[in-house]
Amino acid sequence: MSHVLFVCTTCASVWQNGKRVGESGGDRLLKNLQAEHQNWSLQAEFAIQPVACMSACDRACVISFAAAGKHTYLFGDLFKDQVSDLASELLPQAIFECAEKYHKHPEGLLPWADRPAPLKKGILAKIPPI
Repeated sequence: MSHVLFVCTTCASVWQNGKRVGESGGDRLLKNLQAEHQNWSLQAEFAIQPVACMSACDRACVISFAAAGKHTYLFGDLFKDQVSDLASELLPQAIFECAEKYHKHPEGLLPWADRPAPLKKGILAKIPPI
């Protein structure tokens, strides 16, 4: 696998007395992505890797696309407190659509106009390749 889709699993967590309660929005997003990943045409090209925290807590939920020799993209604001059934079904599709564009471009560039709607806003960083 030459590409990685990182998913923050701490995003959109509910906290009580300094401890996380229940399943976070990031955990739900990860599960939805993993379920869809099995049927995705680029399954062999993209690993999905959970990350305990991506330090963008006020911009939940957070994902990142990364690959050697390509720009790294960090997206946030994928959803806030609750994910409706419709959003939870459509968001993985939009993420995979964007990942396909990232995979196809030799430098991993994702122009704003080419991104699916949920990823047009919420760009947190575009980091150049090393």
